[in-house]
Amino acid sequence: MKTIVINASPRKKWNTAEIMQSAQKGAESVGAETEYINLYDLVFKGCRSCLICKMKEKEKCKCYWNDELSPLIEKILNADALLIGSPIYFGEPTSEFRAFIERLIFCVMSYDDGSSYYTGKVNVGIFYTMNAPFSYFKESMEANLSSIEFLFSFLNGQIKTYPVCDTLQVHDYSKYDMAGFNQELKEKQLILQYPNDIKNAFKIGAELSKK
Repeated sequence: MKTIVINASPRKKWNTAEIMQSAQKGAESVGAETEYINLYDLVFKGCRSCLICKMKEKEKCKCYWNDELSPLIEKILNADALLIGSPIYFGEPTSEFRAFIERLIFCVMSYDDGSSYYTGKVNVGIFYTMNAPFSYFKESMEANLSSIEFLFSFLNGQIKTYPVCDTLQVHDYSKYDMAGFNQELKEKQLILQYPNDIKNAFKIGAELSKK
């Protein structure tokens, strides 16, 4: 089994990265070979609508644009599982996450009938980190983010989504103009809930990476 793990956050050592590293350990605990990628290290853009992947004589399920994302897309389509995490900015995953999913899914989607050209199966674990509380996620964000699950369904595998809510954004809120947040409550969440999020990421990584 091969599992690709992607941190789609610009921060390499904070909440999203920690969650993804735990998910990676979960995958490795069941014997999966893993590869960890910080998406913001790659130089790429979203789909340029060159339509080469839709040409009759071209191989399907391949992005032909020559940049640092196309080889990663190939790795994912040859893997068994994809674990990806992103912080939520203005109710959406990061711009790099959006650009990545445009490129990944567009090259496997048929313009004849809207089906998937892809005949393999990649299980997908999606992790969202956010400073919003869980109640706000359920009421105002979950339905909108379900469109991401639909796009990943083109990979034909099992899909699991996990929200990591009310996260600690910085170590010392007094140094920032962030009076809308209560550091004491954030630190309480860090102690009471965040360890459970780390454990659940491990479990999801293991479950989606089993043979």
